[in-house]
Amino acid sequence: MFPFRFKAVTKLCTFGYVCIRLFNSYKELFTFVLQVLAMEVNRMKKGKKMFRKGLLKYVLVLGGMLVTAGGSSAVVAGCSSSDSKEEITGKMSITGVSIPTRIETTAGSDVTLTGKGFEANDVIKLISVDGILTFRASVKGVTARDISFALPEEIVSGSYNLWVVRQEQSLMLGSVLLNLVSGLEVPDKAGMTVKGMVTCDGKPVAGVVVSDGYEVTATDAGGVYYLASQKKNGMVFISVPGGYEVVGSSNFPSFYQYLSSGDAVERKDFSLTKVDNTNHILLAMADMHLANRNDDLSQFNNGFVTDVNAVIASYQQQGKKVYGLTLGDESWELYWYSNNFALPETMAQIARINCPVFNVMGNHDNEPYTADDWKAAEPYRKNVGPTYFSFNLGRVHYVVLDDIEYLNSGASEGVIGSRNYNGKVVTEQLEWLKKDLATITDKSTPLVVAMHIPLHDDPTKVNASGKQTDAVTLKNGSLLLGCLADFREVHILSGHTHINFAAQTVANVMEHNTAAVCATWWWTGKNGYAGNHICKDGTPGGYGVWEMQGNDMKWYYKSIGYDRNYQFRAYDLNKVHITAAAFAPNSTDQLLAPYAGGYASPNTDNEVLINVWGYDEQWKVEVTEAGKSLEVKRVVDLDPLHIISYEAKRLNVSATPTESFNTNQTAHLFKAKSSSAQSTLQIKVTDRFGNVYTETMERPKAFQCSMK
Repeated sequence: MFPFRFKAVTKLCTFGYVCIRLFNSYKELFTFVLQVLAMEVNRMKKGKKMFRKGLLKYVLVLGGMLVTAGGSSAVVAGCSSSDSKEEITGKMSITGVSIPTRIETTAGSDVTLTGKGFEANDVIKLISVDGILTFRASVKGVTARDISFALPEEIVSGSYNLWVVRQEQSLMLGSVLLNLVSGLEVPDKAGMTVKGMVTCDGKPVAGVVVSDGYEVTATDAGGVYYLASQKKNGMVFISVPGGYEVVGSSNFPSFYQYLSSGDAVERKDFSLTKVDNTNHILLAMADMHLANRNDDLSQFNNGFVTDVNAVIASYQQQGKKVYGLTLGDESWELYWYSNNFALPETMAQIARINCPVFNVMGNHDNEPYTADDWKAAEPYRKNVGPTYFSFNLGRVHYVVLDDIEYLNSGASEGVIGSRNYNGKVVTEQLEWLKKDLATITDKSTPLVVAMHIPLHDDPTKVNASGKQTDAVTLKNGSLLLGCLADFREVHILSGHTHINFAAQTVANVMEHNTAAVCATWWWTGKNGYAGNHICKDGTPGGYGVWEMQGNDMKWYYKSIGYDRNYQFRAYDLNKVHITAAAFAPNSTDQLLAPYAGGYASPNTDNEVLINVWGYDEQWKVEVTEAGKSLEVKRVVDLDPLHIISYEAKRLNVSATPTESFNTNQTAHLFKAKSSSAQSTLQIKVTDRFGNVYTETMERPKAFQCSMK
């Protein structure tokens, strides 16, 4: 545990250093805090358990705030550089400040904060957390216990740091999410059980689609909606319109609200904030399978989270909005109870992604003690949100579907069933989908449908010219395609398979099955295994990146830990010979050979094998030797690196490889034959958008788990 906690100390030291650079009067305090932290580390080494509590205390001191909760939770913020002209000083004696996490009110209204030491000539300053907006609020009154101030009429919804300014001194009190509402009444309407308003900065927003999962309506000119809801779904949600986001401080957009049961009329309002997301980035993240096993949390945070947050930051620096979309199997229901790691723990990990994240349900996100599709999804609805819904980013309409009919035969309380299921979009959901898509009157609107189980089968049939055969395998896939028929351009994002493939059976719909964040269920990167992170088809563990510019879409697969230009791996097949002696010394060739396939025998044909994981039929693969083009043939085969990274490693510890985790046949492989075993080859891969990826392949090229 010590290395993990040492990282926390390192982060605090970095935090303190920033404070020193910004606020020179804190140098002596920071030196003191470092001394105390050193003592805490020594205490921890001796088995003491005071470190976390001590660390929190000194973070509060270092931030210059001791915030007490008085009936509502407090949000504590650290040093801020939002206004570099003002310095936090310790000269103002203001204590006992209590700030609610969220304030819902109208512009111009009065706000009262509890706290001692305020003065009548103080000024309250609200600075948006991004430092862009600043508002000054006039103080209305001060008592020995609180301060009241009026919100400016021009203020907008958002997250703010609250400062008190007194002449040349200033002090940050904390942070708050300010949600401006309209304050208008919404009268009841006969037969309508759910009503409400959708506003932006307290002003009505018309035309926002609202649904309970069965009925679909839209707000009127006054931002008001009504639903004759039976409340079966237990929630109401909006389809967030393009150019807006939902007001909220969480990484998970609050586009839905829970309903109580019964016929009582309920009012549920939604608040939006304006953004420009016409040009935005969508991260398609499939199959995380977080379960607190196989070193998954370490791999997830040190590998994936580090990688994806760097990608997010790079796009945000370009001024682009970035959003995440998981593609199901965020959790692993088999270990919910045995490892005490279920959906709440999973979502806490996903919250470390530094952008708003929408979520898709997977088959492994169902309750394993329940043999009923609807009831098995109840924990997901409670902890994550709706299992199907829609939203808009810029000009793109997104639809999230739950295409799992969960059967889980034999399950009962305390007994995990067989966890079987059908890949199917149930009838009630298809009816909702038709209503949702009917609200998109312009059928040239780009449509993205996200679901867990793919619509098509993995295409492993390729003819002599290299063209694949695609087939719809979702049980009622033809009905789903019928719902999408009127749209000009539809892209389906799916997961489930832990491999990459593209498939298309109708002209307007293209499916992109995205390989897994967890790769082979976190096995190959587990301590003592291959030291890499690779999926069953040889694709590195990773995620899809979609660049949306108005109606135009471009996409690529991002391998965790690699540059975006890493789009293929080339093997020198003369060096690919999979034996137990080389890759599973504790096992035997007899046990390994069935998994190794043709690679169990040596190859001296001077062939190269190229795995192009993002391939679709508009890509091109070229190989030249001494300036001469070689014939490149698309083949269906096994990826050899995955065999030595998973099956061989499992056999090496006397374990039987799990069948569903084993290397699978894939059609994004290409072969070329050279005239020599020693010649250098030039490999050029061009994607459908004209991006070129190259490798100068010097041979012999070693075959090993660490190869690129």
